[in-house]
Amino acid sequence: MYKLIKREGLAKRGSLDTVHGVIETPVFMNVGTAAAIKGGVSTQDLLEINTQVQLSNTYHLHVRPGDLIIKQLGGLSRFMVWDKPILTDSGGFQVFSLAKLRKIKEEGVYFHSHVDGRKIFMGPEESMRIQSNLASTIAMAFDECPPSTADLSYVKESVERTTRWLLRCQKELAHLNGLPDTINQKQLLFGINQGAVYDEVRVEHAKRISELDLDGYAIGGLAVGESHDEMYHILEVVVEHLPMDKPTYLMGVGTPENILEAVSRGVDFFDCVYPSRNGRHGHLYTNQGKLNLFNQKYQLDSRPIEVGCKCPACQHYSRAYLRHLLKSGEMLGMRLCVLHNLYFYNTMMAEIRTALDEGRFSNYKKEKIAGFSANK
Repeated sequence: MYKLIKREGLAKRGSLDTVHGVIETPVFMNVGTAAAIKGGVSTQDLLEINTQVQLSNTYHLHVRPGDLIIKQLGGLSRFMVWDKPILTDSGGFQVFSLAKLRKIKEEGVYFHSHVDGRKIFMGPEESMRIQSNLASTIAMAFDECPPSTADLSYVKESVERTTRWLLRCQKELAHLNGLPDTINQKQLLFGINQGAVYDEVRVEHAKRISELDLDGYAIGGLAVGESHDEMYHILEVVVEHLPMDKPTYLMGVGTPENILEAVSRGVDFFDCVYPSRNGRHGHLYTNQGKLNLFNQKYQLDSRPIEVGCKCPACQHYSRAYLRHLLKSGEMLGMRLCVLHNLYFYNTMMAEIRTALDEGRFSNYKKEKIAGFSANK
């Protein structure tokens, strides 16, 4: 159950009580697509950097190692050795990202596996069954993510199909949660708002899915080519039509600035590959903006990535050493940089929650964004 604790403007401070523990919001979900954070980060590391939720992907785990294998091993929590909440993406985003490998029909989507080319079918029921086998805390409804450049007629047709799929997801998950061999019989379901950059389609869809009394509501189909201003506008248009007393999740977003702007518009769940992907390439987040450790100026820099940071990298190692590791292709360099970035994101979310608790989020946001633009 979601509890709205406090509001400052449109920003929400809440908590979601789940079978795997309480999620304090706003929250950033660390992305472990294939049941692991890329860069050699373990679940024990995630505990050390104060991770609340880990996100994994239905399609990728279905392809490899197989959701039935994971079910036989006790579900994702036991498989990964992670006893906190897990959200599984439905596989719907692969309908977008694997456009050249799939065919969309009313019953679902036909894929060719990106791993070995074998044929895969996934529809609403299949997605729910896979996610039930994975036994995640939160299952995402199966949807289509139309490109932001798609024309209005296609987007309308796509969103209507996504609504029909959502109803099928809701029915199937209710059935699965009642089966005796289901590992997590209290699996939650979040629906997804779509509509590209068309205000009227987004609003109508938000109103329609809000009637279904789901456990949470996501806004999908953003950060896929539109500008930041367009994304913020869609949030302003859509969020007011989603239930205030349920979690609001902006999928696949984003930069620290994106997150602060979205929190101020009523979003309280986030995920993005940026911190881990950028970390693996030596691009590191600090309160004074991003730095690129491959730059020559860090060759003799004995400072940590950020003075005062309590992450495992900053507590022990210099910029010069981390730069050496990265340039040498040593996995330790990528691992430490990913840990720093995830710690930065998790810490920023904790600061946001504290600022909301104390009624000073607006000032916090302004100061934080100003800091990101400061000279390093």
